[in-house]
Amino acid sequence: MSRLLIAGWIGGAGIALAATAQDERPPASYTNYYTPQPPVVAAPAGGVPSDAIVLFDGSGFAAWESMNPDLTTVPWEIADGAMVVKGRTGNIRTKQAFGDIQLHLEWRAPEHPTENGQKRGNSGVFFMGRYEVQILDSYQNETYVHGGAASVYKQYAPLANATRPPGEWQVYDLVFEAPRFSPGGALITPALITVFHNGVLTQHAVPLAGPTENRGLPAYQYHVPRLPLVLQDHHDPVAFRNIWVRELDLPPIKRGR
Repeated sequence: MSRLLIAGWIGGAGIALAATAQDERPPASYTNYYTPQPPVVAAPAGGVPSDAIVLFDGSGFAAWESMNPDLTTVPWEIADGAMVVKGRTGNIRTKQAFGDIQLHLEWRAPEHPTENGQKRGNSGVFFMGRYEVQILDSYQNETYVHGGAASVYKQYAPLANATRPPGEWQVYDLVFEAPRFSPGGALITPALITVFHNGVLTQHAVPLAGPTENRGLPAYQYHVPRLPLVLQDHHDPVAFRNIWVRELDLPPIKRGR
C-alpha cells in the first residue's frame, strides 16, 4: 500500500473515531448551570458602577482622614473638583478599611516639572497602607525601573510605560488581592496586584514578596484582613479625582497559585 493510501486510511479512521467519541458524549444540557446567577451591576459609560463605593467625587474629604497626628482634618486642597497634595502635611487614608478590591483613580502630575527622577510628580497609592503602586511623572523621565509610574514599588517594573505628558490626567484601574494568613500568623498566600495604566496592562497578578519597602528587603508580618487605603504626600502637588472602589468576594481557588 502506498504512503498516500495509508495516510488517507489513517485520516479517515481518525475522523470516524472522533465522530463516535462525539456521539457518546452526554447532551450539552448536562454541563449547563443556571445558579447562582452573577449579581447585576449597572456600568454606565464613563460613570461609576452601581455597586462601587465612591471615595472622592470632588465634593470633599468625607471618606478620608489625615495620618498626621497633629491634624484633625485633611489639610490637602480641593481645586476644580480634584484633591491636591499639600506638601509636607502628611499622608491621608480612607476611614473605611478594605480587603480585596477593584480600585479606580485618576491622577495628574504638575504641568511644568522642574525636577527629574523621583522628585517629579511623586506620590503613591498604598493598599492596606503597606503595598504601594507608584505614582510618578514618568513621561520622558528616567528613574530606577521598579520606581516609575505603575510599578509595584521596588518589586516589579511595569510591563510598559503608558504615561501621558505632565499636566494630563492619568487613569489607574487596579485589582488588589489581600494576603491571607493562618490563625497563627503564617503567610498562606501573598498579596497580588494587577494594574492597568491608561488602559494598558502594566502588572498582571504579580505576587508581592511583602510590603513595598524603600530600604531593605520586604517581609510579611501578620496583619488584619481589612485595612485603609493610603494616598502619599511625597511633597509634590499631585492631583487626584474620581476615586472609587468595588469590594470583591474572590473565591479561595482564585488564590490557589
